[in-house]
Amino acid sequence: MIAKTPKPPYYAVIFSSVKSENTEGYNDMALKMLKLASEQPGFIGVESAREEVGITVSYWENLEAIKNWKANFEHKEAQKLGRKQWYSCFKTRICKVEHDYGKQN
Repeated sequence: MIAKTPKPPYYAVIFSSVKSENTEGYNDMALKMLKLASEQPGFIGVESAREEVGITVSYWENLEAIKNWKANFEHKEAQKLGRKQWYSCFKTRICKVEHDYGKQN
């Protein structure tokens, strides 16, 4: 599903990753993080796709909301597991959305 975003400006956090061989617990944690993120102040929505490379884009009202999400204790634990176990490589990018357009239901 395409996230319903407000009129710009807002921010996007783009997380690209390649999974490692050891993904035990990954799916449960991903669902938990999605629920937790959606409860954070400033969260707007999320879009995700996974093939060989996974891409998750989360949308936020401002940089402070992103900073607070990154510092969330449970999210920090998931980040540690991701670095140690689940991802062979990853990259996070933070962007300001200044313009968007399209068709939504």
